[in-house]
Amino acid sequence: MKKPFLILLLVVCVYSSYAQRITTNFNNNWQFTLEDNASFSKENFDSSSWETLNVPHDWSFEKGVRKGGDQGQGGGYHDGGIGWYRKTFSVEKESLSKTTYINFDGVYMNSEVWVNGNYLAKRPYGYISFRYDISKYLKAGKNNIAVRVDNSLEPSARWYHPCGIYAAVKLIEVNPVHFKPNTIFVTTPLIESQKAIVNIDAEVTSPQKGLKYKVILYSPDGKELDKNCEKLKIVNPSIQLEVNNPKLWSPETPNLYKAVTLILDGKKVIDEVETTFGFKTVEWKTETGFWLNEENVKLKGVCEHWEGGPVGGAWTKPMLRWKLQALKDMGINAIRPSHNPTPPMFYDICDEIGLLVMDEIFDGWHKKAPQDYGKQAFDEWWQRDVKEWITRDRNHPSIFVWSLGNETHSDVAPELVGYGKKLDPTRLFTSGAGNPEDMDIQGVNGGSETRSFIENKSFDKPFISTEAPHTWQTRGYYRTQTWWRDNELPGTYELPNLTEKEIFFYEGINPKNWRNRKQRFNSSYDNATVRVSARKYWEVMRDTPWHSGHFRWTGFDYYGEAGLVHGGLPFNLFMGGALDVAGFKKDLFHFYRSQWTKETMIHMLPHWTHPRMKKGTVIPVWVYSNAEEVELFLNGTSLGKDKPGTIWNEMQCEWMVPYEAGTLEAVAYIDGKEVKRTSFTTAKRPSKLKTTIDKLEAEESFTTSYIVTSEGLDAYDNLYPYGESKVYYKIQGDVKKISMENGSPIDPTSRTTSDFRALFFGKTRLFLREQPNAQKASIITASILGDKALYTSNIITIDAKQISILGKNSSSDLNIFYTLNGDNPETDGVLYKKAFEITDGTTVKAIIKQNGTLMLRMEETFGKNEGLFWGDEHSADMWIGRGVNISAEEGVLEGAAKVSDDAHRYKGSGFVKFDGNEGAVTFYQENDGEMGDYSIRFRYMHNNEGQLHPMKLYVNDEYIRTLEFKPTGGWEKEWKFVPTIITLKAGANNIKLETVGESGPFIDELFID
Repeated sequence: MKKPFLILLLVVCVYSSYAQRITTNFNNNWQFTLEDNASFSKENFDSSSWETLNVPHDWSFEKGVRKGGDQGQGGGYHDGGIGWYRKTFSVEKESLSKTTYINFDGVYMNSEVWVNGNYLAKRPYGYISFRYDISKYLKAGKNNIAVRVDNSLEPSARWYHPCGIYAAVKLIEVNPVHFKPNTIFVTTPLIESQKAIVNIDAEVTSPQKGLKYKVILYSPDGKELDKNCEKLKIVNPSIQLEVNNPKLWSPETPNLYKAVTLILDGKKVIDEVETTFGFKTVEWKTETGFWLNEENVKLKGVCEHWEGGPVGGAWTKPMLRWKLQALKDMGINAIRPSHNPTPPMFYDICDEIGLLVMDEIFDGWHKKAPQDYGKQAFDEWWQRDVKEWITRDRNHPSIFVWSLGNETHSDVAPELVGYGKKLDPTRLFTSGAGNPEDMDIQGVNGGSETRSFIENKSFDKPFISTEAPHTWQTRGYYRTQTWWRDNELPGTYELPNLTEKEIFFYEGINPKNWRNRKQRFNSSYDNATVRVSARKYWEVMRDTPWHSGHFRWTGFDYYGEAGLVHGGLPFNLFMGGALDVAGFKKDLFHFYRSQWTKETMIHMLPHWTHPRMKKGTVIPVWVYSNAEEVELFLNGTSLGKDKPGTIWNEMQCEWMVPYEAGTLEAVAYIDGKEVKRTSFTTAKRPSKLKTTIDKLEAEESFTTSYIVTSEGLDAYDNLYPYGESKVYYKIQGDVKKISMENGSPIDPTSRTTSDFRALFFGKTRLFLREQPNAQKASIITASILGDKALYTSNIITIDAKQISILGKNSSSDLNIFYTLNGDNPETDGVLYKKAFEITDGTTVKAIIKQNGTLMLRMEETFGKNEGLFWGDEHSADMWIGRGVNISAEEGVLEGAAKVSDDAHRYKGSGFVKFDGNEGAVTFYQENDGEMGDYSIRFRYMHNNEGQLHPMKLYVNDEYIRTLEFKPTGGWEKEWKFVPTIITLKAGANNIKLETVGESGPFIDELFID
């Protein structure tokens, strides 16, 4: 007999509707308000004037970005606040003899619940499921539930968080004797090729005489395999069964079996639960890393915030499946939900499509964000939340390791590990760089990206890169010069420039208006990074035996951490993903496909439309492919063949191509035969709008969703890669707008309340969700198209169409009226018949009418100063060699500290002043290097003769020293610096200046040199 590996048999509970267990969709017809009043909890309160909506719901995302938003830079300048939900529901008289639970999959945060005016409880953590037994409060007929959600203390996370009931709600009715929630636990003491033993443990509420516990096992194709039935004598029964020739679960073969557990009274079913499960073996070895089903496997993973994508935190199952499948299509086999558990449907999908999950519970075990769970509730609540987390999730075949925290350290770690192992002794525990000495697996975040780490580290336990690599990329944007987020760090791998001098000179913002050196777009050549390129780190991971694998930061872009990484407003999202927040695939996505997938693929970059580039400028042309070799053609002439290599800077096929307009084509070969080809043709002015619709089918309690993609094309159907025109949408019928998203990190347009979103590098999207019982729906799309800067052409086209989404929709011609002189096109407009010419600075106004009814109002301004900034090789020279500067107005302010712009020569958008009172300002800095000493400077100003305005300096809540601020000679424009030395740990750091009874000067910026 083989000695089994450490064995994990993992299952997921899926509740179905039987007579004895009735699960009711509780997502629809909630009423909501963003006010706060104690009377909202009363049984007979009239909330008919509130907004009616369906959950999932995220009011912070719906409100959108606001300068000064409560969540700060970490939350992408979104708000918090307090919101209330109410819902009325009916209960049959016969149900009063049953037990009824209200189950919430996710409410962020500090939720409180009332049923018929009766207070139930509070749940502080926003990223955990919870339920209440509401049986004793119900009555026959009309009942109501009220939920208060309190996000008044902000920022409560270091990244964007949702606000509200952001996940599914269910009403579960069972007999008084039933399986307690989260108590069915399936394990396997043995898995062999010919036989597996399965233990199915459960816990019932109060077994009565004569009842039985029964379990039936089914194969992936639904055939009955084994069953057993025993008398139910104790509250925690257990049955052992066998499965012959078990099919193993893996990312390549996600085979799911089914167990049906029953409580019987004779032949009558008292309670019944269906559980899908899978067989797999897991082993970790210090020398060789991760083993799955006796095979040495590299973990090719991504980290993913719950909020990464176009819906904020309000994911439906169809949308979430779309997101996870996109990541799977990139070739990943693992995912780390960072840094919190997700609603159960996330794990259900991972079980089904085959994604290994490093399930994570907390960011910190103490305060990291100013008002986070670590500060508000951890000490009192962590055991209850860990119990819910592990007992809820331990039966998923996808989950292969538990992660207890992220970049945190505390004496509580051994207690966390010990408590977790009592709840699930079948898996090992790790953390993202938290108390590694107490973990089974050593997880290291960004510090694992350096050459010095890889070449000099040795471990006495298995190792995993829990957060690496960190690379930035803006879809559609290219630079040939290497860019390091905080300047090049010692001990990193080489990442040379692609050309001697930069050849691309466009930006989202004029460098003269940057607030700091981070406020640029980031190159899609895989040469914008913190410490290492994606290509090099894949090589390192692949070729280092003890390296179990990595979870790159991140899969999708996400809202928040905009100041930390990209310098603050107008940047409001993070660009580290392989896909942007609209779900558009970046070039990096295709790099990973070329390394991690088997289906033949080819992808070329950059595009081949460069109207401002001098002819003959040599452009690095890359092709990612998993074919044997690739040949490149320019206007039909072969430029030679290249083979993708295994060394990091040879993983792409590469040619240095002098630019000339035309067609660039790449052809992939295997065994000398063509297998794939791709091409770019230099685009002319954008003149038409292409619209495609993807339908995401309804699942469980969630209705169908739609993704409407709009692209700006030229007359020959080539994408115009600099397209910036607004795309307007008129939604008609039984669908609701979720959001509009284009992937731009600086677009200030509301994603939820506006009726337009601009093309970003030629593309944008509209996301829709069907209303319950939807019958028909359509949209009108329209755009005023042209070269925004009128550089290539001054000809403008207006394109508008009606497109059916659902059912049969009546349609009629659309009439377009426009003006070029600022007049109202509704009263003075000319009927649009064909493209027209304009001059620099013209604003085109237009309306769309259908059957005489106004559908849309549109406006677009064109001119040499509009849209993208186009410069030259010296445009950003002022930022060369600059260190990191963090604006005080971006910090967390306490007491009398407030933002002002009543002075001159300040940096950024303002500074902090105290007006003779007391307060504090806290800066946040992510240290990308090792722990060490750093020179810092505070830029300040005051003119109080004889006063030093002493301020205490704290680093990571530890007092360091008191700094003195001498008069600078003015209150208007005479800024000076106070320097000092501090020690920063690797990862997240807080740097705080606090007055000590003598107020403070104007504080402008913190410089880290």
